[in-house]
Amino acid sequence: MSAESAVRRIERTPPAEIERVRKWIFTEEYREKNFARQALVVNPAHACQPLGAEMVAHGFKDTLPFVHGSQGCASYFRSTFNRHFREPAPTVADAMTEDGAVFGGQNNLFEGLENAYSLYKPKMMAVFTTCMPEVIGDDLTAFIKNARLQGHIPADFPLPYANTSSFNGSHINGYDAMLKSILETLSAGHAPQGADNGRINLIPGFDANTANYREYKRMLKAFDVPFTLLADISDAFDSVNDGTYRPYPGGTPLEEAAEVLNGKATLALQKYSTVNTLKWLGEAAQGTVESLAMPIGIRNTDAFLLKLSELTGKPVPEELKAERGRAVDALTDGHQYLHGRKFALYGDPDYLLGLVSFLLELGARPWHVLCSRTTRKFEKEMKALLGTSEFGRGCTVYINRDLWHLHSLLATDPVDGIIGDTHGKYLARDHNIPLFRVGFPIIDRINLHRLPLIGYTGTLTLLTQLANRFLDIQDETCEDQWFEMMR
Repeated sequence: MSAESAVRRIERTPPAEIERVRKWIFTEEYREKNFARQALVVNPAHACQPLGAEMVAHGFKDTLPFVHGSQGCASYFRSTFNRHFREPAPTVADAMTEDGAVFGGQNNLFEGLENAYSLYKPKMMAVFTTCMPEVIGDDLTAFIKNARLQGHIPADFPLPYANTSSFNGSHINGYDAMLKSILETLSAGHAPQGADNGRINLIPGFDANTANYREYKRMLKAFDVPFTLLADISDAFDSVNDGTYRPYPGGTPLEEAAEVLNGKATLALQKYSTVNTLKWLGEAAQGTVESLAMPIGIRNTDAFLLKLSELTGKPVPEELKAERGRAVDALTDGHQYLHGRKFALYGDPDYLLGLVSFLLELGARPWHVLCSRTTRKFEKEMKALLGTSEFGRGCTVYINRDLWHLHSLLATDPVDGIIGDTHGKYLARDHNIPLFRVGFPIIDRINLHRLPLIGYTGTLTLLTQLANRFLDIQDETCEDQWFEMMR
């Protein structure tokens, strides 16, 4: 064989063929082929289970997230939080490598727990797994039991753990698994006895908006009722910069979380990210356990505050009633800029339900609603929500689809705006449609996690962002004779 024939020459695709394919992927024919694919996923709008588990751990005071798996996985979770919040995400890993993949990761776990306990002095470590230990079948229950028996960690040290395989479920499933484990661990020995403690337990769910947590606390304080906000990340991921590094800023106090079963009531504001936690609480807690829609928009916020009023026996505070009035006034002033506009939305199930409810209040149309990993139950609930308004007529719901499916939808049935996280910016650019950044992660803009999206204040935030962007577009694109001072 000659040297020339042994070399496989690169065949360059002719520019005309590139242009043909570029145009073809915007056609109905390509959309049909795109939606027929089964095995391949392109740009899914979700993260993996252990990332959700880590966020829960950051929400408890003096708690160190502990990754049982490879260092690379831990770096991925940390860097994603770093980029979204622009804050450190202190986490440790037992750094499993090739030998752990062959012989199991028990020795890594032993050494990691001992070192982390000695060096970082947490009051609790939350252990969760990645793909490697899940694939090889590491028995986390036995490993942790052995770690206590062999003295690598004190016998009474809180060590909740969860199996969170990255190849199954999504970040909201990992959030659920870790939250349930933490509450089970802390509440052991605190079984309900006699009267409740009068506290309201609030579970925000997987919410990467720190301002939302502060808004929840502000509304609960307005009711002047004792409460426990579970997995409170507001200070962990929005801490002060005063020259002092604090590895565990803020978080739900462990002693408060330990009394979760004795609360007067527990409210979850994301039922799809707390399925198993709510099931356990419903069986173990003595108080009322309920889930509500995320309080995005007027209707959902009304429902949240009325439920608090019902549970506490107190009227809705006047200051919150005044906020409602201002929000309604703002919607009246601004709905004309959004009425009838079509939107494509993607993200987590609970966020989508809240955002769609808000858009329907404005007379906007949630034209394409896409959730890349969820259940038929969500699809049914979303369709029922769309059916409550004339503006939901003709809107479509797509489950277990990805952002490349959304590309075909935008190409063949375009909309006026896209609502979702940073991953949608390529779609926005390709289709020349504005992207309104909501969800997780947002890594190409700053401070959006510091603006509340829930409550009446959040209603103002969303309305202002949506309406003003469309007004900007009108000013940027109109002809000179229509460039007016007032809009």
